[in-house]
Amino acid sequence: MMLVRAYLAPSAIEGLGVYSHDDIKKGDLVWRFDTRFDQLIPLAVLDESDERTRQFMDRYGYDMPMYPGFLALDADEGRFMNHCDIPNLDFSAPDTGYALFDIPAGTELTCDYREFT
Repeated sequence: MMLVRAYLAPSAIEGLGVYSHDDIKKGDLVWRFDTRFDQLIPLAVLDESDERTRQFMDRYGYDMPMYPGFLALDADEGRFMNHCDIPNLDFSAPDTGYALFDIPAGTELTCDYREFT
């Protein structure tokens, strides 16, 4: 769940991206997995799902190492966060995302997918 105000806009990386509405300070908690809103989908359910659902989950779902046998799906803009080899958010703990440096308003928020999937 995004913990900062964010919006979707076209991304130079791919398709849509998540952008900060306000300035974010280095070290700020920007995102946290919240089981009240974000979903954990059992892989067995995906095996029984239609092709369109599997394609959707392949694009927007991701592994959460602390929940083997499940894919996670963000409930908000977080599902549109793009990968960057030099990201501005740290997801080394896969259930939280912290700002690696000061991020001005209007900046695309990025993560390194290799940190959690």
